[in-house]
Amino acid sequence: MAEHNELGKLGEDLAAKHIEKLGYPILARNWRNGHDEIDIIARDGEWLVIVEVKTRTSEYFGEPETAVTPAKQKSLVRAAEAYIFAHDFRGETRFDVIGILLDHGKINLNHIVDAFTPRL
Repeated sequence: MAEHNELGKLGEDLAAKHIEKLGYPILARNWRNGHDEIDIIARDGEWLVIVEVKTRTSEYFGEPETAVTPAKQKSLVRAAEAYIFAHDFRGETRFDVIGILLDHGKINLNHIVDAFTPRL
């Protein structure tokens, strides 16, 4: 596995542990619909939570969570719509972003709840 894939997997594992500590049941990880993928799908009470995880080893290119571009948001919304349809979900949905910075053994996790709102 490529080094960046291992870093991404480690970040997703740390994010999943964080989500579970919050008491959110995880419904799926790495859920795919065509080319679109959702890192983590969880529930927060009645809410369906779509979680994008970004992991970096340096802030050289900015904080990890800033890498969730408008194009990535659009991809997440498409995948979320497919998941909602496939599972006949009829509740509220929100999009969270978890940025993880791994710096010399130190883990800095930033969970942004309701990070963006899909454009209609």
